[in-house]
Amino acid sequence: MNKVYACIDGLDTTTAVIDWAAWSALRLEVPLELLHVLERAPEMPHVGDYSGAIGLGAQEVLLQQLSALDEQRGKMAQEAGRQMLASARERAAAAGVQQLDGRLRHGELVDTVLEFEPDARLFVLGAHYRASSPSRIHLDHHVERVIRAVRRPVLVATTGQFSPPERFVVAYDGSATAQRTVETVARSPMLKGLPALVAMVGADTPEAHQQLQDAQGLLQAAGFTVETTLMPGEPEQVLPALLKTQGAALLVMGAYGHSRIRHLIVGSTTTTLLRLSEVPVLVLR
Repeated sequence: MNKVYACIDGLDTTTAVIDWAAWSALRLEVPLELLHVLERAPEMPHVGDYSGAIGLGAQEVLLQQLSALDEQRGKMAQEAGRQMLASARERAAAAGVQQLDGRLRHGELVDTVLEFEPDARLFVLGAHYRASSPSRIHLDHHVERVIRAVRRPVLVATTGQFSPPERFVVAYDGSATAQRTVETVARSPMLKGLPALVAMVGADTPEAHQQLQDAQGLLQAAGFTVETTLMPGEPEQVLPALLKTQGAALLVMGAYGHSRIRHLIVGSTTTTLLRLSEVPVLVLR
């Protein structure tokens, strides 16, 4: 696990993905690899599908034209990918990254990510929505599929703007998954020096206060300055509202827990908190 992989696609969050990946690689002191995957374009109907409408001679001409167009489209996509990677390398180098490489691959993003997972410290990618804030409806399926598939941390740029984080917020619920998340943060150099807020949503009980105190103590022992907050309500409403008050923050949470926070991480068709968060999200496994 010795590289940060930045998955870039040329869409609106690409520059933020590059910047977050560069920031992460410098914090972790590991190389950065820029990755662009050329996925197969949707197949066009076979010329034979039009056999009732055009003659055999016309079918042959049309087939040749479609083949030429497909070849031209492939070459243009490769050239655009190479130019994108070159620009991304320049941007990352300007941010101070010295150990830097780029890779152009053909295939599916998730398959490619899984191929590189053994060598990965962190994956960084951007979320693209089919509806604009505040009524984001669908999360890009690539994000959800990558989070489901890999066992490495995933940092998701939820907007196209990068600002170095001034603090981080841990979404905590006292579960074993949340505990492992806090332990991972405590061990990693990525967030060292940043103040932390451990946020729990739920009933005001002695058990909840003890769980927060335990999480706070673990991070403080690792050298973090830590505050805690316990808030009533529903997590999907309370946490996004809290994040709006935190300035340039990074949300940290675990994936696939077994408590109320679970539906914030992986839903049937959406990843709710990723969909609602206006700050980048670091998902830990």
